Amino acid sequence: MIPSRRLLALLLAGLVPVIIGAATPSLRWTIWVYVLLLIGFVALDWFMTPKPKLLEVARINEPKLSIGEQNLITLAVHNQSPRTLEIQIRDEFPVEFPSDTLILKTKVEPDTVQEVNYHVRPLRRGDYRFGNINLRYTSTFGTFLRQTKIAFDELVKVYPNVLDVRKYDMLARKGMLFELGLRTARVFGSGTEFERLREYTPDDEFRSINWKASARRNKLIAAEYETERSQYVVSVIDTGRLMRPTINDIAKLDYAINASLMLGYVAMLKGDHIGMLSFADHVGRFLQPRRGKAQFYQMLEMLYNLPSQPVEADYGRAISYLGLKNKRRSLIVIFTDLSTMDTAKPLIQHMARLAKTHLALCVVMSDPNLVGYAGKAAYSSTDVYERAVAEMVLDERRVVLDTLNQAGVHTIDVPANKLTVSVINKYLEFKGRGLI
Repeated sequence: MIPSRRLLALLLAGLVPVIIGAATPSLRWTIWVYVLLLIGFVALDWFMTPKPKLLEVARINEPKLSIGEQNLITLAVHNQSPRTLEIQIRDEFPVEFPSDTLILKTKVEPDTVQEVNYHVRPLRRGDYRFGNINLRYTSTFGTFLRQTKIAFDELVKVYPNVLDVRKYDMLARKGMLFELGLRTARVFGSGTEFERLREYTPDDEFRSINWKASARRNKLIAAEYETERSQYVVSVIDTGRLMRPTINDIAKLDYAINASLMLGYVAMLKGDHIGMLSFADHVGRFLQPRRGKAQFYQMLEMLYNLPSQPVEADYGRAISYLGLKNKRRSLIVIFTDLSTMDTAKPLIQHMARLAKTHLALCVVMSDPNLVGYAGKAAYSSTDVYERAVAEMVLDERRVVLDTLNQAGVHTIDVPANKLTVSVINKYLEFKGRGLI
């Protein structure tokens, strides 16, 4: 029980009979009368206030939270008492999660259920636990706040960004993928998998005419084709030290995992085989390319707790291992980062070899700090030094990317917040051009 302001005000008001009683011995009995009345009033309030057992609380949230996103947590309060209650709620979410609200306030009518919401934004993948739910509500006469604790111990898993996957699904059904910045994948007339029949137009190739359908309909009918399915897409994720730095509180590795997961989902919907490989100084996890949703969910489980390593990445070992395990021509997407030309030489060497038998794509994230320093106005010798170093690093980075391009390796170098869309668009471009 926590005294309220009203009770404190009543106690202060009790100073009047205390002062009078102290000054007039014959009126000292007023002190005891006031104290007894106040105790009786609080006791009546205690008796009239609904007991905690009349309150039920449930926590509603997704079992798989998404890293870096605002995940909705709903608390449903059921008031089984005959009185309206003004309730404050403090949920014990994991301390590692930033939250938009600490104390939730609501008014719950008798025998009704009221929902309140807040959001958490996990910054790391892995297993976490939600704790108890603490309730505090005002007594019937407002003399105190009653506090209770609802025992909870709930395990939640923080996954890569599955909310983006659901958003893609929803917009795909509505035909509104342009809202995500995605382009269409179909290039009719260039593939070999039949799509549909339609009326012939002067812009169509003569060979696209379907003569049997034209004879049946007594007009020229063209056949449309889309790019082939059952192709292979493999995400290769560097978990070494260069992927450990953070951008906007999220590790570069997590941006790469989010992009590879979305790539896998889109490729799975297109009917392609999807797989993945992680590596640092040795090969970590490998998922043989296969088709279907079960393969996507297996990939999701392998990625949700994939750790980073404080070591240099061994590109040769990873690419050699992939060459032994996957001999079919595939789109190989390597998510990594670049530092200097000397450290990038193994990447260039092994990706150039990879590009001879596969369609190779190297994906890196531009560092906003470097870009900021490179464009920073110089007002002191320190500013000049920082700008010069940043420009030198960016120049070396451009040289590495140009060298990769000359070796037949496609590249993507974009800010972290544009990584997923850029990777998906590049995959759709390859698909439309029939390069895989």
